[in-house]
Amino acid sequence: MPILSVFFGIIVRMWHDDHPPPHIHVEYQGFEAFVEIRTGEISEGRLPRKAAALVKEWCLRHQDELMTNWERAQRFESLQRIAGADHDD
Repeated sequence: MPILSVFFGIIVRMWHDDHPPPHIHVEYQGFEAFVEIRTGEISEGRLPRKAAALVKEWCLRHQDELMTNWERAQRFESLQRIAGADHDD
């Protein structure tokens, strides 16, 4: 599963040809969650409160880039990295 971003120990991934609604897979210190791109809300799984807040803010800030990657993933195209909340690539 391609990694889109890594920040503050949070790993954000996206599967090719994944099921709707558009979402990302997030891992942090043994926790895993699906996060909806349009809302930044956890739809499945769990993250610690602070990590969930960071992911939501990042997701909403990068919503256009995430949706572009979602569309690319549906066509089995390569995905683009997105800068992390800590401004790392």
